[in-house]
Amino acid sequence: MSENREEEGFESASARLDRAFARLEASVRSLNGRMRTHARIEADTQKLVAERARFASELDKANARMRRLDEGAEDVSRRLVAAMEDVRAVLSR
Repeated sequence: MSENREEEGFESASARLDRAFARLEASVRSLNGRMRTHARIEADTQKLVAERARFASELDKANARMRRLDEGAEDVSRRLVAAMEDVRAVLSR
C-alpha cells in the first residue's frame, strides 16, 4: 500500500511538473512574441525619427529659399518703384 501511495505521489508530482513546464514554455513563447513586437516598434520609431529629421531639414531649406525669394521680390519692387518715378520725372519735363 505504501508503494502505491508513493507511486501516486510521484505521478502527481510528475503531472504538476509537466504543467509547470507547459506554463513556463507558454510564458517563454509569449515573451518572445512581445520582444519581437518591441523590436519592430523600436525599428519603426527609429525610421520615424530619421524621417522627422529629414523633413525638418527640408523645411529649413524651404524656409531659407522663401526668405531669399521674399528679399528678391522686395528688391524688384523697389527697383520698379524707382523706375516708375524716373519715367514720371522724364515725362513731366
